[in-house]
Amino acid sequence: MKKSLSISRRQAVVQLSSLAAATCASHPSLRAADAPRLTKMGIVSYDCGLRSKWLKQQDASHNLFEPLTFLKHCHTLGAGGMQVNLGVLEPAAASELRDYSEANDLFIEAIISPPSDREDVRRFEAEIKTARETGAKAARTVIIPGRRYEYFKSFAEFQLAEQRGAKMVELAAPVCEKHQVPLAIENHKDQRIDQRLALLEHISSPYVGACVDTGNSLALLDDLYGAIEALAPYAFSVHFKDQALAEYDEGFLLGDIPLGQGSFDLQRIVQIIRTIKPKLQFCLEVITRDALKVPCLNEEYWQAVTEPTGRDVARTLHFVRTHSTRSQDISQLPLAEQVAMEDANIAASLSFAGKELGL
Repeated sequence: MKKSLSISRRQAVVQLSSLAAATCASHPSLRAADAPRLTKMGIVSYDCGLRSKWLKQQDASHNLFEPLTFLKHCHTLGAGGMQVNLGVLEPAAASELRDYSEANDLFIEAIISPPSDREDVRRFEAEIKTARETGAKAARTVIIPGRRYEYFKSFAEFQLAEQRGAKMVELAAPVCEKHQVPLAIENHKDQRIDQRLALLEHISSPYVGACVDTGNSLALLDDLYGAIEALAPYAFSVHFKDQALAEYDEGFLLGDIPLGQGSFDLQRIVQIIRTIKPKLQFCLEVITRDALKVPCLNEEYWQAVTEPTGRDVARTLHFVRTHSTRSQDISQLPLAEQVAMEDANIAASLSFAGKELGL
């Protein structure tokens, strides 16, 4: 069993001395070009939610996720790119962002919401055009709200959302084809893998594929590595994560953890994806928070998740038991200590990706 190297409260306090320097590092005027490159892997904006909150407490006008600011922040940390909500940028701002990314060999991926209906296609197209103008490699999206077992009260209710999601993708596909921006739909604890593959085959567009989240499918009791293998041919983006697993009385806990400190065989995951998509960029997703509960032994879970078999349950719980690791508990810490832990999680992950995984 792999031991966790999770950070303690005391260690987090020790790292608080780095907060002032890191605050300066997030400022757009930083000379990020001086920062050493640790990895070609990018950073998802969700990784930095605590830092963004902390910075706003210092200066309400500061927006860490303004695209150029965030790209410079990722560069400063030693990452190879970013995934962030670009919105709609003025041509000059889009050009500046693209120039910075090209000058520093950084990639850009957008985060975008699919068109909710025909009237919303105009908004969606404006954001896709911005993605194209910045040179974004892909636009990551989700099509069904919430974790299925938390958000829906019945399988029928989930199926209605599934149908709405398919219609959103049908509206989005022609726009992505027109502007040649790949749309990467994340497996977001919503559809099981066979359902997602059926959707992608139904759409049958060279510009509609997958954002492969390397951990989410476990929450719906899919085979972890089998899900990645199935989605890899469709991949335009990767949410790359390691996770801590542990049993609790209603199922199991699923917690983001720095790369190399959790339960997953990361070398195997990289090999699966690289074999099929050798040039695909990876984005780190390590959200610093308490572990999520997957209550697969609670009757309420099965109200909306009806497809898994007893074999799926047994395989998943066996995997959890044989790969158990300790997750991080942070919700009771002061915000400054949470930020220190978030910074440490990102730094450890970037270093591991570069040194141990060749990313």
